[in-house]
Amino acid sequence: MRRPIIAGNWKMYNTPSKTRALIDELKPQIAGSRAEVVVCPPFVCLPAAKEALEGTDIKLGAQDVYWDNEGAYTGEVSPEMLKEVGVEYVIIGHSERRQYFNETDETVNKKTLFAIKNCLIPIVCVGETLTQREQGITMELVGKQITIGLTGLNGVDPEKLVIAYEPVWAIGTGKTASSRDADEVIRFIRQVIGKMFTCEFADKVRILYGGSVKADNAAELMNMPDIDGGLVGGASLKAKEFSRIVNF
Repeated sequence: MRRPIIAGNWKMYNTPSKTRALIDELKPQIAGSRAEVVVCPPFVCLPAAKEALEGTDIKLGAQDVYWDNEGAYTGEVSPEMLKEVGVEYVIIGHSERRQYFNETDETVNKKTLFAIKNCLIPIVCVGETLTQREQGITMELVGKQITIGLTGLNGVDPEKLVIAYEPVWAIGTGKTASSRDADEVIRFIRQVIGKMFTCEFADKVRILYGGSVKADNAAELMNMPDIDGGLVGGASLKAKEFSRIVNF
């Protein structure tokens, strides 16, 4: 049985001191949750988060990674650097990275392969824009993102890979895909992964939904058969709201 994951993507919010305060507020509210919980602060907040998370089961994640461990790559952060500050998960290919920073399916693939090689668990993001959904090409687009993004992963432990389906039109807009629509796309993603690898592999990969996940819609989304948790944006910045999602 796939263990649910609730991951909080803090984006470019909070400072180290605010990070400590938020985690300290969150910890007692989610103690004993059956879900695996991951928080993904900005890079500069990772050491403070690691310190605040000591003695808990909450995992630490980063918001991006580069595909080399050192070099003349100004502004980039390597897997080696992330691991040394306690990071276990890393978000790769988030729609904002694709939209604003020219992330492509090919760079997602390079980052994913290198993250896994360096014992980080990637949370690989895929999803369509509103225009693409209205054109009826959601499955075609998401299938392409998965096929290219996961190329070369043969032999990988499926429990060390996480996918997040995030329809771009639902991120930060307050709009949410219906639970049935989200589950349909996630079921399709699992089918694509099954064809790329094996059905057994696909059955073990955890696939999350992201896009305006809130406390009042979490249970409906997470109770769908193929949705294994959530990648939560704005709601993860509020301890009470995030804990309600974790404890759905």
